[in-house]
Amino acid sequence: MFLMSKKHLFALIIWSATLVATGADADVPQTVDASTPGAETQGDTDEAVVRRVIAQFHTTHVPLSRAMAIAERLHEGSRTTDINFDISGPPVYRVRTVRNERVWENVVDANTGGIAEKETVASLKELDREDLANIVALKWIKQELSEAVQVAEKATAGNALAGGLTRQDGKLTFVVVVASGDDLKEVMLEPPKVEKLSSNRHYAHSRDGDQAFQAMVITDSR
Repeated sequence: MFLMSKKHLFALIIWSATLVATGADADVPQTVDASTPGAETQGDTDEAVVRRVIAQFHTTHVPLSRAMAIAERLHEGSRTTDINFDISGPPVYRVRTVRNERVWENVVDANTGGIAEKETVASLKELDREDLANIVALKWIKQELSEAVQVAEKATAGNALAGGLTRQDGKLTFVVVVASGDDLKEVMLEPPKVEKLSSNRHYAHSRDGDQAFQAMVITDSR
């Protein structure tokens, strides 16, 4: 899935930390219902994994916003569609950017800011219908993921370690996962519709990023 749901963003973070703990390959974990047998044990495991992710994240030197800027500079005019912190190996950010008909994935070292792996490139034609529809919708949104990250970090007094796009009640929405204290929080930010974004609203956004979004919802990731 190219554009991540909020559950998938969190699952990627858990998955990368689980690989470190087990030293083995694994599928991206599925959400466990609290009523299923073993769910409590799974919850305890997730708690430990979250602590491991946050501890590792706090040792890095490159913030997520800078990693996005580094990836976007590789292709002038590109926009970040999703990014996640990965500790399945040395800590890195995996960043996907898009411009016109091209989609790039780059891996940015979370300590040095250097490019850690060979770039991959794909065409929009390779995306499924839902992902393509989201990319088209993104073209009509003035807000950037970097702006959503800035607002989410301010609202939670934390530091973002993942972000992307999701559909919430049929609307394209930014989702940002933030390390706040010893926990992870998800921040959902709904950008305004283009036809309702007046020039006055745009200038207000330039002064205060909070005004760029119609609604914001903050929840614990677990």
